[in-house]
Amino acid sequence: MDDDLIDDRDLPPERRSLLPGEGFFIPDSFEEEIEAQEAANALEGVSVAVVADPDADGLACVALLREVYGEAALVPASPHDLEDGMAYVAEYGEDDIRAFVCDLCPDRFEYVEGELGDLLATASEVRWFDHHQWDDDVAASVRDAGVDLVVGDSDEECTADVALRSLDYEFPDHLRELAEVTRDHDLWIKEDDRSDDISDYSYWVDEAETYVEVVREHGPDLPEETMTMLEERRVEKQDLIERALRRAEFKDIGPWTVGVTYGRCSQNEVAEGMREEGADASVIVKPSGPASIRGTEEFQRAHEVAGKVNGGGHPKAAGCKPDVYDDMMDYAHHWTTQGAVTKQAIVDAFREVADEAEAEDDEAAADSDDS
Repeated sequence: MDDDLIDDRDLPPERRSLLPGEGFFIPDSFEEEIEAQEAANALEGVSVAVVADPDADGLACVALLREVYGEAALVPASPHDLEDGMAYVAEYGEDDIRAFVCDLCPDRFEYVEGELGDLLATASEVRWFDHHQWDDDVAASVRDAGVDLVVGDSDEECTADVALRSLDYEFPDHLRELAEVTRDHDLWIKEDDRSDDISDYSYWVDEAETYVEVVREHGPDLPEETMTMLEERRVEKQDLIERALRRAEFKDIGPWTVGVTYGRCSQNEVAEGMREEGADASVIVKPSGPASIRGTEEFQRAHEVAGKVNGGGHPKAAGCKPDVYDDMMDYAHHWTTQGAVTKQAIVDAFREVADEAEAEDDEAAADSDDS
């Protein structure tokens, strides 16, 4: 394939907002080779490893662990390839390495059982910090396997909070403040302007390692050169947000108004824009296939909707990727219809949750009458 076909830097803004980034078109097998080599390099000769989601919350945990131990190799992993991160540490890590897993939650224990067993056989200890919605049986199985698992209240803590209180260390003020601002971003509290800074920086930075070292040194008060870069990128970011909002449609589903849109954009800001237009919940379908679901005080079942379409998360913030992509023709249809099939799958999931909520209300009313 001609590299120019996937290089989107010179695409008109509208086309750029409708298509996935260059990384989407790189085969998984090729990326896996690169990831394995990068993990091997990062783990060589170190005594601490962290398998973490490379977002602001997961990377804040890495910064905290490096503060405690002086070193901590980052092995990035998403919720969909958590087991690969564990496998890399088991294969390439030193014997008796101290291993941490941060800001990641398996949907089922069997998805990670083999790789976790290998990791436990290699590491001197495995500690796991998270704040997502864990299934009780999955959490029990992870603990029974020999992991020190600490799961915070997803309505009150981010994973950086969990790491901060779980590590026996007197952290400096700027790192305590980093955890507070990370919480403001990750729980979508939005009371601290700096939460947008760390969110944008973690997303736009070229290397996750750079983010870790910058926030470890500066906390949430990013240096001037970093802020200059962010301001330049935010011009494009705002354009993509506005395009996604212009595409938004609003649907009445049960007692809720649900905003649905498509595009490459910053989902939190787009969700906030749809909330201001009356949405109780928002769905942002991405050109790469997944979707973000955001709730409000009026809708706190985002994780339930996501759970019906191959996803999960929190009551007011969740993600999913409906199983509707069998080949590249499906993706071509996805781009040319602005995510029509994925949108419909998620709207149907909302309807199921609405029916379940109505049934719960009817049952509660019946119980009240009986009493």
